Order: sequence, then C-alpha cells, then structure tokens
Amino acid sequence: MSSSWKVAYADFMTAMMAFFLLMWILNMTPKETLVGLAGYFTEGPKFETNLISPMGNTILTQKVDKLDIREFQMNEVDRSHYAIAQEIKQFVMADATAVNASGIVSTSVGVLLHVANNAMFLPNSVDISPEGIKVLEEVAKVMRKYKVYLVVRGHTAKGETGEPDFPSKWELSSARGTAAIRYLVEEGKIDPALIRSVAYADTRPAVPDSDPDSTEKNRRIEFYFHRPETMSSVVGY
Repeated sequence: MSSSWKVAYADFMTAMMAFFLLMWILNMTPKETLVGLAGYFTEGPKFETNLISPMGNTILTQKVDKLDIREFQMNEVDRSHYAIAQEIKQFVMADATAVNASGIVSTSVGVLLHVANNAMFLPNSVDISPEGIKVLEEVAKVMRKYKVYLVVRGHTAKGETGEPDFPSKWELSSARGTAAIRYLVEEGKIDPALIRSVAYADTRPAVPDSDPDSTEKNRRIEFYFHRPETMSSVVGY
C-alpha cells in the first residue's frame, strides 16, 4: 500500500502549524506595526528618496524615504519615530498646496522634515507664506501629540547674499528659522523650552552646486523632531 498520503498529510499539518503561528504573531503585534506592514505591501506610490520631483498634476510634488518597518524593531522610541514620519508623510502627500519641495528622513535620533524656502516664505523675505503656515500648523500638531523636541535648521543657497535686509546669508538663514519658531510659540502655543534653531547659511547643501536644481533644493528650512534626551547633546545638528 502506498504511503504517499503520509507525505501529503505531513505537508498539510506543517502548513496548518505555520498558519496558526502567523495568526498568533499578528494577534501579538501592535496595531501601528500592522498598519505599517499593510502600507508596505500595498500597491501604490513608492517613496524611494528624500529628494523631490514632480508627481502627477498636483502642485505638491513629493517623494519621501520608503519607510521600511523592518528597520523599526518594536521598542517605544522607534514606534514613536515611525508614527511621526507616517503622520507627516500623510499630510505632505494629501495637501495639494504650493509646497513643491520637501521630504522626510528618519534617523536613529529622530525624524527630519525639510521644506523649500520658496514654499515656506514669500519671495525675498522671511514672511511666512500661506502654504508655510499650513506646514507650521502640522509641525505644531505633531509636537503636541507626540511630546517631542524640535530643532529648526535654516539653510541658504550658495548664490544668496542676504542683501538688502540682512548683512549676510548667516543672518538670513537664522531669520528664517527664527520666524518659524516665533510662529510655533506664538500661534501654535508650543513651549519655547522645547524648540531651538540653528543657522547653517550655505555650509550644508542638500545637493552639489553642479545640480541644475541646487538653488531650489539647497535653499530650505528643516524641522528635526527628536527625543528629549538628545536636546543637549547636539546629535544630528
């Protein structure tokens, strides 16, 4: 009598054990992890880089880092970073405003959102644009929800001088960061003890000057959400 049925039965039992093991793992996995896994395997736009290029016909043109849940082992800090990055990504992708250059980068310290200055400020000024106000309102929302600290980093392009209103590009990049912080404190009601700013002028370009879009990409402002214990260690900025 053939014993092939034993092999088939053994395969069936192995498959059933694997199935029940999978169900047990899913039942023990936090909800936010399941959401991240679902997004990872769902067909749709692939967020491959933190640089920006046109997407469809919307004015908001966005690509952000692909957030791979495998990089976030399930401790509390990593789950917080992942949740912040996902929330910012959803806001950026859904809001069809004039924000035409931004991106998200997640690090071991925190989450970095960068936005082009022409989206944040009116031309040749440090006056916040209507689109920039929307970004700052989202930043304030994230800070209130996740109780994180924030560093605002101001940058200029190489060709900017700061003239006629600022003595140099250093003062210009500092003034842009200060304008963002002032709005967060006065309008967003964020505790000023949670925020600081850094001015880099053109010393930390996002792309080389040889890039045809270097002026647009390097003239930017960055929002670095991070853990409270890194506030005094100047890690990452």
